[in-house]
Amino acid sequence: MNNRKYPHALSRSALVAVIGSGTMGAGIAQVAAVAGHPVLLYDSREGAAGKAIGAICTNLDKLVSKDKLTPALAQAASQRISVAQSLEELHQADLVIEAIVEQLAAKHELFGKLEAIVSTRCILATNTSSLSITQIAAGLQHPERVVGMHFFNPVPMMALVEIISGLASDAALAQCLHDTALAWGKTPVMARSTPGFIVNRLARPYYAEGLRMLHEGGAQPATIDAVMREAGGFRMGPFELMDLIGHDVNFAVTQSVFHAYFNDPRFTPSLIQQELVHAGYLGRKSGRGFYRYGEAAGAPRPETERDYPKPTATPQLYGDHPLVEMIHTRYPGQVQRHPARPDQLLMKVNAACLCITDGRSATLRAWEHQEPDLVLVDLALDYADATRLALAKADQCRPQRYAEVAGVLQACGLDLSPMQDVPGMMVMRTVCMLVNEAADAVNQGVCNAADADMAMRKGVNYPRGPLAWANEIGIDTVNQVLHHLCATYGEDRYRISPLLQRLYASGRKFHE
Repeated sequence: MNNRKYPHALSRSALVAVIGSGTMGAGIAQVAAVAGHPVLLYDSREGAAGKAIGAICTNLDKLVSKDKLTPALAQAASQRISVAQSLEELHQADLVIEAIVEQLAAKHELFGKLEAIVSTRCILATNTSSLSITQIAAGLQHPERVVGMHFFNPVPMMALVEIISGLASDAALAQCLHDTALAWGKTPVMARSTPGFIVNRLARPYYAEGLRMLHEGGAQPATIDAVMREAGGFRMGPFELMDLIGHDVNFAVTQSVFHAYFNDPRFTPSLIQQELVHAGYLGRKSGRGFYRYGEAAGAPRPETERDYPKPTATPQLYGDHPLVEMIHTRYPGQVQRHPARPDQLLMKVNAACLCITDGRSATLRAWEHQEPDLVLVDLALDYADATRLALAKADQCRPQRYAEVAGVLQACGLDLSPMQDVPGMMVMRTVCMLVNEAADAVNQGVCNAADADMAMRKGVNYPRGPLAWANEIGIDTVNQVLHHLCATYGEDRYRISPLLQRLYASGRKFHE
């Protein structure tokens, strides 16, 4: 088995068997059939596979009605899928993908049975989202032919497939599945079997920092979500996304990753989310999570600053930061430009100072720089396109000085959301923690930098890969923010990845 050579990708004539006809299994079967493979669908529940095939045919018809598939291709795909009445009927399969219950014992038992049925040339793949590939394969006669092939829901629509190698997995086999997924029109990324693989590990800070901000009273969920969408460029904020996923599911994944990493503080679950689970407030599926759902539920409304007058003083702009350029372009009045300053000041109006958050609270930063009227603004994906920005002011800041900063930004057409003075604010601390986790995954050999970025863009629709984002805002900025967060909280949660420190010291970037 170890000497076997695998093709770059399975031929279209290769028989693909899918075990489990739930949402994931049916989706995988549909994708394989559309790609041209004969497919056998098996489910231990009587009639389940046949019912799933009926649903697949309906889905194919919908694709035809939307001009995403020709009638001929849809008909051919539907004719390629058939029901397997028993596991024994899979004996001629070239690839078996299991999509059964997410339990280690069940998957291990299934593969043990399959080894006695399929030929030695058959590839065994698991669609597990979190279980160890090494453990699933352990004890089998040929553990080297077991590889993770983690699809994302809904399978026909989501491009990403994580190809995960366990300790015994054959590298050539993993490459074969990578190329097969590519031939199926998917975007495959390679990962080593570690808790959470790429996406479920790297996504933890997106939820964790939102929950931490809420726990510290920084802002309410609707405000945080609006800032993450309208400034950060994310499709959904963390709270609406957790409501969509289901808090029971999201909390369970966080707990699983936390315990799998031997209680690493970086993955500590949230008491707030635990309370929601205990109360049965699971999100959309239960009618209530962070938000209420149903006909009587109103749309969440973020906190937005009242309108402030445009200040009479001329704004003084410093440097060429993208926010400075946006103000210079949009402000309906005169501004004065000046060279950049070492204290990272971006704008001054009378005594009011505006800076980008650097991981310190505005209050601490105002005291350290002896600038009491300090206002901080959060990170934005693109300040030229942002419709909302978050502001936080130092406790020492006088209301009139804050109003002058707000008045300038509102005159540029922006909605402003006030936040309490929480270090790092929301978008900045979340992005920096996403970068940090991705850098650690690369540093630990879980994946390469390109696959880390691709996985987060294609798997969870991030507007930019975290490592590419680090290059954009500067490795020095990310290091500085994390350093200040670590110093403020004194927690190992915010420790800086060794790879980030090396890149900062060498002046290099990711992907170089």
